[in-house]
Amino acid sequence: MFAVTLDGYGGPEVMKWGEVDDLPAPGPGEVAVDVVAAGVNRADIMQRYGFYPPPPGASEILGLEVSGIIAEVGAGVQDWKPGDAVCALLPGGGYAERVNVPATQVLPVPGGVSLTDAAALPEAAATVWSNIVMTAGLCEGQTLLIHGGGSGIGTHAIQVGRALGARVAVTAGSQFKLDRCREFGANTLINYREQDFATVVSEEYGGADVILDIMGAGYLQHNVDTLAEDGHLTIIGLQDGAVAELNLGVLLAKRGSVHATNLRRRPERGSGSKAEIVAELRRNLWPLIAEGAVAPVLSAKIPITDVAEAHPLLDSAETVGKVLLTVREP
Repeated sequence: MFAVTLDGYGGPEVMKWGEVDDLPAPGPGEVAVDVVAAGVNRADIMQRYGFYPPPPGASEILGLEVSGIIAEVGAGVQDWKPGDAVCALLPGGGYAERVNVPATQVLPVPGGVSLTDAAALPEAAATVWSNIVMTAGLCEGQTLLIHGGGSGIGTHAIQVGRALGARVAVTAGSQFKLDRCREFGANTLINYREQDFATVVSEEYGGADVILDIMGAGYLQHNVDTLAEDGHLTIIGLQDGAVAELNLGVLLAKRGSVHATNLRRRPERGSGSKAEIVAELRRNLWPLIAEGAVAPVLSAKIPITDVAEAHPLLDSAETVGKVLLTVREP
């Protein structure tokens, strides 16, 4: 089969589409998916630079989400059959013609979404839902602050927040991205280059009940200052550093909480597992997608043979939402 391999670590040019060994048949509890499209995520860029190795036993091939058609099922799989159109959350291996994935991490393509576009859903959906709903408990009438509102995660989180009846504030670095965030339902638009988000959110809403943060250390104290009483800060990225000091007195006074989570290294099964998250998505989020309240937001679809053109798009000022790699016609 063909897949993207790395010729060392570094820039996009180290990624090469070429022939690799065929996959073994899916093992017990697994399915093999013939890939139609794969989502591009910042974790892929980190792995390309050598900063984010896959979990033990996972494929070294990049790619944390795909859509496609089930080709084979392993022993014990009862919920899926060859020919099913699906999307799936992966620990790795998505930049390829075929991937094996635990059946518990597979989802049907939601109503109203094309098979290709469904590749934009698993990683963003699992990240957003597990953090702002399952961990932080976002509910109707609360305020959600999203950093990086124009990203794949951000555009999905805006829609989920509004669908749940929350007020949504976002930060972004350009008016273009903020205008797009408004289209997806954001109530409050904050240009972080010109405005202080803590001041804006505190003055408008009295603080944020839930903050979804991709920045990490550089925003830590400012995020805590922004929390409302009993607020939850969930950290999913470290784009502005990993080490910071925190005034715990502020956190104590607000009875606030700080969670730092990682989706890729969660266990396959059990409490807090990928299987648990995927089951929650199918039960609670997939109906919202089917009714049109939440939809994948796509910025570009790039043939996987041109994979080196796709990664730089995540840092482009014109990119809003997800970038997909197309592998074959659906």
